[in-house]
Amino acid sequence: MVGRGQIRIPAFQRGFVWEPERVAYLMDSIYKGYPFGSLMFWRTREQLKFDKEIGPFVLPSPKEDYPVDYVLDGQQRVTSIFGVFQQGMKKKSDSDWLEVYYDLEANFTPQDTRFVALKSDEVVADRHFPLNTLFDSAAYRSTTEGRRKDVINKLDEMQERFKEARIPFQISKTEDKATVAIIFERVNRQGVDLNTLQLLSAWTWSEDFQLQDQFEELAEELSPFGFEDVGGDTDLLLRCCSAVLSGDASPNALMQLNGTQVRQQFDRVTNGVRGAVDFLRKNLKAESLNNLPFSTLLVPLAVFFAASGNSEVSYTDSQKKRITRWFWRSAFSKRYSSGVLRNLKTDILQMNNLREDTESSLGEFPLNIEKDFFTHNKFGLGNVNSKTFILMLAQKNPVSFVSGSKVDLAKTLKAANRSEFHHIMPKDFLKKSQQADHHDNILANICFLSRTDNRRLGGRAPSLYKSDLAPNYREMFETAFIPDTIFTDSYSKFVVERAAKLAEFATSLCM
Repeated sequence: MVGRGQIRIPAFQRGFVWEPERVAYLMDSIYKGYPFGSLMFWRTREQLKFDKEIGPFVLPSPKEDYPVDYVLDGQQRVTSIFGVFQQGMKKKSDSDWLEVYYDLEANFTPQDTRFVALKSDEVVADRHFPLNTLFDSAAYRSTTEGRRKDVINKLDEMQERFKEARIPFQISKTEDKATVAIIFERVNRQGVDLNTLQLLSAWTWSEDFQLQDQFEELAEELSPFGFEDVGGDTDLLLRCCSAVLSGDASPNALMQLNGTQVRQQFDRVTNGVRGAVDFLRKNLKAESLNNLPFSTLLVPLAVFFAASGNSEVSYTDSQKKRITRWFWRSAFSKRYSSGVLRNLKTDILQMNNLREDTESSLGEFPLNIEKDFFTHNKFGLGNVNSKTFILMLAQKNPVSFVSGSKVDLAKTLKAANRSEFHHIMPKDFLKKSQQADHHDNILANICFLSRTDNRRLGGRAPSLYKSDLAPNYREMFETAFIPDTIFTDSYSKFVVERAAKLAEFATSLCM
């Protein structure tokens, strides 16, 4: 079946990776009757993109009237068994494949193997018997000729074991691609995770359209704007693709997409992602994918901005306000931390309604922002609440403590490292005054502050570092929501008042 092109390695599978020694161990397991797992195939007449090679061997194309069995599980074993026993098919010149031999002098123990993978100059004719002759009667007779009778008996016994060996397998006969994806995911869950991009690439492939190449080109285009990571987040891009083309970002909807539809309308996907990124940069000051509390926020936005060809989707002031309100409400409520698919489906529908200027309830879900959000949540660049907090501060165009100049948000947010954010009430001061009770790292005590400025202010009390502040420090304090009580050096008063200011502004963003 492999030799005539009926069994294929589909494009969504990885290549052959087993070392020669592992191939030899598989032969030993078969010889000794050890379990070596079952194979799983997907039988279909649908032509997908498939590899024309199995390991180092180039295979013929399948006959038109034959169904094709694509390997879902067991590629390494199929390739090993075929490669060891086949004869007559040439290997690629750059292949590191080694022939496997039966070692006549090896000890027969449950642990030790009787099979070895050898280079041609390592083979000892009287000791190493080539396995690729076992199923070719003429070759087998020729290779055994002239050997002692006891050796021939030993070889016959070995040959018989392989002739009697049975390879367990299952065949799934379905034309439902979603089912195939689920099967592939489940059988590979303990090994290599499902790569949905590779699966969808197989569904949509044509000579002039390769989905993975399209994603890479989009990543390169977005790179100057700080959103090159969008191209590397295949799950995100696939959700955008499914949402734009089907109105549903679920894996099942993704697998039901028609290949021709994806190819013909893919410009809508790329234009949607471009428009979403542009909106986030211009209206929400997000300078990279990492700035977003949830990268999933890009999906409904891509639906709004999806357009064919060279056209762009413009938006009214009312639509802009509705989208930004939805963004902040989604961020503060951690909308995409649970029930992701359900919430995405709702937001995609309402985003599309907004785009079509029909009645839309986008962002209409319960939300109440309290001071506790800023006094109970700790700061950490990787968590959702901190990312929301940072973007919220960025909306006020923060000013440097010492120089009085505006913070370069493009540079600071793209870098997104801890050196650009520091404590207003210094840790050293809080430790010495024993005021913070180890809660100095809460959001209410963090602001945009460069490492240079932080060193200048040192670990002193605010009343002492006041003299080093820029002359326009009151303007600076306003952009950072810092109350005048900071200079009383009372941490408890400062935290309560700043948290109240932060909660008031956060609420205004969500109104």
